[in-house]
Amino acid sequence: MRALTAIAAIAIGVALGFAIHLINAAAFNEFSAAVQSLSGQADVQVSGAEPLFDEAIYSRLAERPEVAVASPVLEINASLPGGQEPLKIVGLDVFRVGYITPDLIGAPASGEPGDTLASDALFLSPAAQQWLQTKPGARIEFMTGTETLALRVAGSLQRARVGQRLGVMDIGAAQWRFGRLGKLSRVDIKLRDGVDRNAFQATLARELARDYPGRLRVGQPNDADQESRTSNMSRAYRVNLSVLALVALFTGAFLVFSTQALSVMRRRSQFALLRVLGFERRHLLRQVLLEGAALGVTGALLGIAGGYGIAAAALRFFGGDLGAGYFAGVQPQVQFTPVAAIVYFSLGIGVALLGCATPAWEAARAAPAVALKSGADEVALGRLSRPWPAIACLVLAGVLSQLPPVTELPVFGYLSIALMLVGGIALMPRIAALAFRFAHARWTATTAHRTEIPAVPTLTLARLANASGQAGIALGGVLSSFSLMVAMAIMVASFRVSVDNWILQVLPADLYARIASAGGTAGLTPREQAAIRGAPGIARAEFLRLRSVSLAPDRPNVALLARDIDPAHPEKSMVPVGEQVAQSQDRLPRAWVSEAMADLYRIAPGETLRLPLAGTAVPFFVAGVWRDYARVSGAVMIERADYVRLTGDADVSDAALWLAKDVSTADATDALKRLPFGATLGIEAPSAIRALSLRIFDRSFAVTYLLEAIAIVIGLFGVAATFSAQTLARAREFGMLRHIGVTRGQILGILAFEGGALTALGIATGFVLGWAISLILVHVVNPQSFHWTMQMHYPWPLLGAVAVALLVASMLTALVSGRQALSGGPIRAVREDW
Repeated sequence: MRALTAIAAIAIGVALGFAIHLINAAAFNEFSAAVQSLSGQADVQVSGAEPLFDEAIYSRLAERPEVAVASPVLEINASLPGGQEPLKIVGLDVFRVGYITPDLIGAPASGEPGDTLASDALFLSPAAQQWLQTKPGARIEFMTGTETLALRVAGSLQRARVGQRLGVMDIGAAQWRFGRLGKLSRVDIKLRDGVDRNAFQATLARELARDYPGRLRVGQPNDADQESRTSNMSRAYRVNLSVLALVALFTGAFLVFSTQALSVMRRRSQFALLRVLGFERRHLLRQVLLEGAALGVTGALLGIAGGYGIAAAALRFFGGDLGAGYFAGVQPQVQFTPVAAIVYFSLGIGVALLGCATPAWEAARAAPAVALKSGADEVALGRLSRPWPAIACLVLAGVLSQLPPVTELPVFGYLSIALMLVGGIALMPRIAALAFRFAHARWTATTAHRTEIPAVPTLTLARLANASGQAGIALGGVLSSFSLMVAMAIMVASFRVSVDNWILQVLPADLYARIASAGGTAGLTPREQAAIRGAPGIARAEFLRLRSVSLAPDRPNVALLARDIDPAHPEKSMVPVGEQVAQSQDRLPRAWVSEAMADLYRIAPGETLRLPLAGTAVPFFVAGVWRDYARVSGAVMIERADYVRLTGDADVSDAALWLAKDVSTADATDALKRLPFGATLGIEAPSAIRALSLRIFDRSFAVTYLLEAIAIVIGLFGVAATFSAQTLARAREFGMLRHIGVTRGQILGILAFEGGALTALGIATGFVLGWAISLILVHVVNPQSFHWTMQMHYPWPLLGAVAVALLVASMLTALVSGRQALSGGPIRAVREDW
């Protein structure tokens, strides 16, 4: 059973790690391919630091002598009524796009080529048609502000990628229909034959930086900046999931260790006899390592097959974002990658060899004369109780936890956790010896004056006090699984509670209203804002404008929040982190950056931040840092009055509403719905937004919850396998106890007492170790991965339930295995000692 459990742990660890790798690789590759399909054969692309820039730049690019074709592009996240995800619509010049991205030319269902220029014509990919449940000839309504815009499905994009939800229309019609006149998203450039693409890119970048400082970016399709931008979008999430998936594999290493250690102890006299008969030490070492490798090979092969199946099923039913929403709108297909398979296969074998290395070394170096003696097991295990290697691991773990990230990943944090686990488990024999010797001494002192001393606790404590090496092996599996479970549970609970508290702080209003659709084309005009302010029952209204800007070509865009902020009390509009800084002279508009942005861009309060607004890099004074759990790529908040003054854009996307005294939310909602545009409003109470946010959080962490559950199950099976193996290996000991008068019931009582005592010590030590690991996860790994901080929270009900389950499992396993060990009779049990 213990060998099967070790194989299962390795298989699960390899399967989960390999599956997550395949899912992430498939999603990333499909997303990159989708981006590439929109770029076609373009050599160079010019885009803006803002989502849109003035189309006047187009003529300058198209007239350059090196340029063969310049194709203008307008990308719109078109809002759909009813809160659906937006549809990406690309506006193209059909006369130029054929030279660069011919796959994006729509095929008119009418057969009339001129239909591609119709002002209401929209061409949809097959995936978009299926998603919207429409067909050529039908009309689809989109939101522009609070009005609806009906477009006709004029045909399909027959060469669109499978699963890519996309719409295409004439660029002039798109600019007109969606209120984007004179605006472009990018320009795709195809160069003449013989022109050096890299030299042209460098020259053009210098010229545009000189003439349009901070406004435009020059790159190549899927270049290093684009790949970095796509990778950075989800890299921390992917890496942390992969590390969590390897928890099972790490636990498997300790299960292999306990399996091989117990196997070596049971066959110790046999190995000694082989040594006496001439079997060489290196051959014995090789034999034990091959046994461990066999467990690793079997588990790794099962894991590779299982991982591929899990990845295929997950991509089929859940998509490639694993609930996090990073790669929506693509339909990736799993592809077997031999290199990754070899890596994870090697990991499976590696942890198995690592787990059996110490038992193999002990078996090879044991003196045959000592090993042939019965009862020498604890002598062999004495080397495991040396505290100095364990203490060195713990000290090194503490040092590594203070080191900075490597390429924005908490590499030293992960190493610190691994060393902490190794050090804690290596220290377990010494902890067991100290704890049980103290308990035995106290018990002996307590019962010294009694005429009748209870046999069960006396014999149990005596054995545990004098067999700490075997206790350490038994506790290794308990400690590794329980401590990791505790750490993961505390980390997830801390994050969830911190997000919940943050939501409560950032939702102070009585009601929140927005256009009931996602995307970038819906919004509220100044006239509609005034109508909301004047609605019956509304005492006060604050508005928010949300958009994005690019501050670095190799990073995802930063969210820009322009909102109504009380100049005297900005903390009422955000959750501040640290002290706010005041300007010596109010010369610059103020900005507040999120924790993620402050860390990613190395921005501190008191510094100047330049934001691209309305074609100009506007300097802002950084007045402070605020907490934002919604945007991992960073966010910056500015006063809406400054935003309107600088950009002339007075539209908003959200409204926070405070109600007049004695006005109910139902009455206020009815009043807002009676406005001329009220039918387009989505109105929610803070409690509903909070509940929805926590559901999204739970969906995003569904994989983490699954990994946590798997760690618990492996821990339970590991405990059962370890105690079962140790109990069955002690059949001779039980037979001797029966010979000296200990009853069968007393032996079962000893086993239950011993299992409970060992597990209780493992749980107590595991909680301390898990708590220490959770500190690293919460205060090192999380800030270095996601660039935000959170408070500690302890899920006591869950921790208590798992602790009780482990305790009951160990005691029941000891009793069941004890009955089996006692089934052969006392004479048969001690026959090997004759």
